[in-house]
Amino acid sequence: MPPTLQTPRLVLRHFRGEDLDAYAAMTADAETMRHIGPGKPLTRGEAWRSIAGMLGHWELLGYGMWALERKGDGVFVGRAGFLNPPGWPGFEIGWMVGREHWGRGYATEAARVALDFAFRELGRDRVVSLIRPDNARSIRVAEKLGERPAGEVELLGGKALVYEVLSPPRG
Repeated sequence: MPPTLQTPRLVLRHFRGEDLDAYAAMTADAETMRHIGPGKPLTRGEAWRSIAGMLGHWELLGYGMWALERKGDGVFVGRAGFLNPPGWPGFEIGWMVGREHWGRGYATEAARVALDFAFRELGRDRVVSLIRPDNARSIRVAEKLGERPAGEVELLGGKALVYEVLSPPRG
């Protein structure tokens, strides 16, 4: 079971069955999905499989994506956390927020606490973000996290920029 993390405005928690409607609506939006994976919206069935895959990632690897819930009203706003399935270019921190929640800093807020978890709890020395070159919003989030350009890779049928951040010295 993923640990629950909190920020001033968000709860990062495991995905639940009742998240499907909100998650499916978010991933059905073409603009939200334009820079995610192959860049296409998901069907409801694909959204369900995506949630199942994120839960399986936790079970198999001990880390993964959290559902982002706004404190106070419990509204689902997105996801943030880690990806590193076999063959992936590195231990990745990623985020996705529903379009109606853009511009509020939720992605940065969630990614910051997740990144701290990666360094403190998972003992990671390096974390990357794989970002499509024209995804200016995610590039800004990566830069706010202290990530810097570190190359590019071919990923899911297109070019992705690699941004990286190294663990602060442990003392």
